[in-house]
Amino acid sequence: MKAHEEFRVGKSLTLADSDAGRKPLSRGDGAADKKQVEQLASQIAELQNLLYAEHKRKLLVILQGMDTSGKDGTVKGVFGKIDPLGIQTVAFKAPTQHEKDHDFLWRIHSRTPGKGEIVIFNRSHYEDVVITRVHDWIDDAECIRRYAHIRDFERMLVETGTVVLKFFLHISKDEQKKRLEARLADPQKHWKFDMQDIEERKSWDVYQRLYQQAINETSTDHAPWYVIPADSKTHRNLAIASVVLHTMQDMQLSYPPENPALANIKIT
Repeated sequence: MKAHEEFRVGKSLTLADSDAGRKPLSRGDGAADKKQVEQLASQIAELQNLLYAEHKRKLLVILQGMDTSGKDGTVKGVFGKIDPLGIQTVAFKAPTQHEKDHDFLWRIHSRTPGKGEIVIFNRSHYEDVVITRVHDWIDDAECIRRYAHIRDFERMLVETGTVVLKFFLHISKDEQKKRLEARLADPQKHWKFDMQDIEERKSWDVYQRLYQQAINETSTDHAPWYVIPADSKTHRNLAIASVVLHTMQDMQLSYPPENPALANIKIT
């Protein structure tokens, strides 16, 4: 089965049945897997040149997952070879008071890609239907309304030329523990450690339930979710790169047609 089919959410997802440690795309050799990721990343970079030159369509990549699931690592490993002129990464933090004074999608819409761009959301509007429910900042009725708003918002993006890919980086609770411990053990990684991660970890089961619900409510044919096993950092990148590359190849990107007006121009 191809990657875009292997990890794509079907009619419904049961997150507990999804093994965060599986590696269906691996060759069984970590070095070989890393080399393949680099090759895929180079191909993605080449296709981005076509996307930028064509200047008609856009690509939005949404990365969601628990703390330490590897959103930053994915940006670097999968998209790090792309010309910076053609890509942006947006890391959404807690909304400011000014942002809270608007609807929850207000701050999101302005950061979506323009023609020829790839934009990566490191966290996204899905925080507004997950963390908000974990902490009871919104009720069930408001959450259901927001699911509908998200579906309409993403449909609008697609209908106006944006290809939307949504990845949930699925790690196990044990793997998160190891990664948090590694940050504590290495002074050079202390800057990555946040005590709030410990607090959020206490709500692990609630997060899993709410992510499952959000994915099932908003995975559509035009804006699908992909659940990526992320206990292996290399395989995580391999899986995401494979889906992104297939998607961009399927877009059948091409350079604009030649300009006849340039045929007789002579440079002196």
